Amino acid sequence: MPVQPLPELIRFVRRNSPFYQDLYAGLPDRVEELTDLPVIPHDAFWRANTPRHNRLLTGPLDEAVIFKSGGTTGAPKFSVYTREEWREFTSAFGAGLVEAGLRPGHRVADLFYAGELYASFNFILDSLHRAPVANVRLPIGGAAPLESTVGTLEEFDVDVVAGTTTTLCSLADHLVGEGRQLPGVEILFFGGEGLFEDQRPLLAKAFPRAEVRSIGYAGVDSGLLGQAVPGADPRVHRAFTPHTVVEILDENTGEPVTRNGVTGRVVVTDLRRRLMPVLRYPVGDRAEWTDVDAGHFRILGRAEEGVRIGVVSLYTQDVHDLVRAADPTGQVTGVQLVIRRWDGRDGLVLRLAADEAAVGGYPAAGGPGDPGGLGHLTGAVTKELLAARPLYAAEADGGRIHPLAVEWVRHGELAVNPRTGKLIRVLDERPHS
Repeated sequence: MPVQPLPELIRFVRRNSPFYQDLYAGLPDRVEELTDLPVIPHDAFWRANTPRHNRLLTGPLDEAVIFKSGGTTGAPKFSVYTREEWREFTSAFGAGLVEAGLRPGHRVADLFYAGELYASFNFILDSLHRAPVANVRLPIGGAAPLESTVGTLEEFDVDVVAGTTTTLCSLADHLVGEGRQLPGVEILFFGGEGLFEDQRPLLAKAFPRAEVRSIGYAGVDSGLLGQAVPGADPRVHRAFTPHTVVEILDENTGEPVTRNGVTGRVVVTDLRRRLMPVLRYPVGDRAEWTDVDAGHFRILGRAEEGVRIGVVSLYTQDVHDLVRAADPTGQVTGVQLVIRRWDGRDGLVLRLAADEAAVGGYPAAGGPGDPGGLGHLTGAVTKELLAARPLYAAEADGGRIHPLAVEWVRHGELAVNPRTGKLIRVLDERPHS
């Protein structure tokens, strides 16, 4: 399907999607510019996109592939692609793999996750299949026993290993613990989460000749975002023009950033998807342009729509809903998600505010003990979140991320935007340089 002119795409979604019809109700009949459209309200988008009585899709769900996005509540979030849309999605990403370093004849092990409607394993396998260079694909998966995986990598003289950063580090840790290396591996393709500098030494011990590179930047909900740009900084990507339009919006004004080095939140428009349209969709990441003219940008961590702890995705609104469900008496007056990294692992700190009397003399964020008798609520919140997102507990039990922590503060101690005074819903305190 060719790229659609924006006015035609807008006209199509207004006519066929009740969600977009309502969202664009106040706009002129013909809209020419992308910036004339509102940014999609994240919560409303997912409320409209339900398996039954869907108000987002532009047609009946009678031919599509369905994947699960990173939802955490009892109403999971699903993304759908028609056969043609999925083929174009994976073909474009497959072409980007060549830019990332894929070479003719490379033997590639796919260690991403499969099953339970997750997309990454199938997405990478199909992208490799449709890449413009010949390659040998080994669909191992991320859940295979590490010893078995190592055996397959050795037996087939694998050149490239692709997986989440956490999976690659777990594999490396296993190899180092066994006193072994895989010197034949040339490239480690990471995706689904960032790479931190403190992870490189471990990877280098296990894979002494391998370059660590981004496999590319995409999301099952948002679609194509960026193909890896070769160079020293794996965070730098190039927009998938003309398939999608990537914008970086000022976090205070909402206006498009047009200068290099200015941080903003990533918003994407897909000019090919029609069944589940994506027009100015907030991806949940922060970024900055490194070369506006070339469409190069650097990913700088998560924005307020969502967070990623290791391989675990959480939508911010879902966490707020879970806290509210665990707090029927309304003691919590504010919620802030704090992402930190220590001892080589990510961790989520749920910062909860209560009134002065409840917190009492308890020290601000991070102090020991039971804050003013709120320990029972700490337990209820933790139980609610882990029940809704069991992958978090599994990753923590496996030592790949830190267990969920809760901090109690007075409301005035929550971080706010110094310019607007608005509550900052997500604080990403990990090192991103």
